[in-house]
Amino acid sequence: MTAKDIIETEIPGVLKQKPELAKEINAIIHFDISGEGGGKWTVDLTKPDNWVSPGLEGASKMTVSVSNDDFVKIREKKLNAQMAAMQGKLKFKPMDMGLAMKLAKLLA
Repeated sequence: MTAKDIIETEIPGVLKQKPELAKEINAIIHFDISGEGGGKWTVDLTKPDNWVSPGLEGASKMTVSVSNDDFVKIREKKLNAQMAAMQGKLKFKPMDMGLAMKLAKLLA
């Protein structure tokens, strides 16, 4: 599994099952994933569908920066997201705790 799989396949899958999550988050989030298997994506949760696009597009409310390895570990529940953030492995800019908590529901 890579960040690409999570962002391009798993996140849209979750949103199709729980469209209320997109409405609850209602923001554009940029993902900047470093390392092998990483890349840059925009997840636009202000739209009714087609949420994910490659590259960093539009004015984001938050940018999530993390390595591919750590992102996959967080998704597989092998790394706690809060611990990763405290250790500086997972970064949010700007740090919006409310938005980060909503985003956690999507990635859980």
